Amino acid sequence: MTAETEDEETQAAAAEAREIGGPVPDPDADPAFRPVEEAGGGEAEGFEMAEDALRRQASHEDSGTSPTQDAFTPEVESDLSGAEYGEADDAQQQPD
Repeated sequence: MTAETEDEETQAAAAEAREIGGPVPDPDADPAFRPVEEAGGGEAEGFEMAEDALRRQASHEDSGTSPTQDAFTPEVESDLSGAEYGEADDAQQQPD
């Protein structure tokens, strides 16, 4: 193996090793914030915002919602149904 070939392979291996773990998010960023950025920057893809919206909706904190006004209207067709419902069959007793 010649010295040139060995240097080329060393440089190729170093370039490949730099790619392990993926690219650096922002190479110009402050190194103190790099772990925070790599971990998502404190955001869990909107999870906190969705959880807060769910809490506000469940507590009716927003004035624009009302359970009685937001409820579905009853089905008119079910009141007009002529169906007759029978009683349930008796369950058979299993021998002990």
